[in-house]
Amino acid sequence: MTFYITRQASKLWRRICSEAYLEIPLLAENWRFLLFALVFQYIHGLAARGIHYWHRPGPTLQDIGFILLLELGPDKSFVSEAVFAFIFLLFVLWTFHPFVFHSKRIYTVLLWRRVLAFLIASQVLRILTFYSTLLPGPNYHCREGSPVARLPHPESALEVLLINFPKGIFYGCGDLIFSSHMTFTLVYVLTYRKYGTCRWIKQLSWLLAAIQSLLIIASRKHYTVDVIVAWYTVILLGFFIDKKLPEMPNRTVGALSALPLPLSAKDLKDKEEHHKPLTEKSVNTAN
Repeated sequence: MTFYITRQASKLWRRICSEAYLEIPLLAENWRFLLFALVFQYIHGLAARGIHYWHRPGPTLQDIGFILLLELGPDKSFVSEAVFAFIFLLFVLWTFHPFVFHSKRIYTVLLWRRVLAFLIASQVLRILTFYSTLLPGPNYHCREGSPVARLPHPESALEVLLINFPKGIFYGCGDLIFSSHMTFTLVYVLTYRKYGTCRWIKQLSWLLAAIQSLLIIASRKHYTVDVIVAWYTVILLGFFIDKKLPEMPNRTVGALSALPLPLSAKDLKDKEEHHKPLTEKSVNTAN
């Protein structure tokens, strides 16, 4: 038993090293954009923090979703966050599956470059939208009487730049149209729909996105319009991204498109063939 576990661990380690050998040159080529994209996530958080200083609580707007869906209450607001965390964790694990499994369709670095570009485009539109019209937040901590519904004028620029992490992330107000949680969720779902291979997971991801939408409204974290606008904006933006960005290499058929990679398509394919696990090579030889 110990020998079997050791053998499998050795195979897994060789597979990880083989994949890392292919991904590191891609990371070296794309690290500047990936770093910018990560910095932009902070800028997005900074913009959401900034709108909170302008937020003024008021009567909750009349909303068809609030009428139709039973209110979960503040003690159950964690449910929507749990569903979002589940979706996020599954997506991240899937993006790194080439390091573990034989069946590979994507390069992890190139996939995250595409995902982050998709997120940046969505978040730019989101920032422009919620700064255009300020609505009274429907969330419990954004209502009149809550100590965090209004933020006092910042005493220093550092106070704004630090965005009161992590409390400022979870107790923000004013960044409503359109929902950030649904933006992330739909970007993940659309990405898996395009590059994933398991049909039932694709169907499950759409179901989870629909459940997430209902939970956000039932938790009174967003108005219904915030969720609906997120759905059609992100989906339409996805079509635009697919047309404007070059397609990623499809590893299942060995078709490598002309991307600005540090290696030629032939070199990348040769590297992949050279670093296949020994067991796979032996099977091919036997056949």
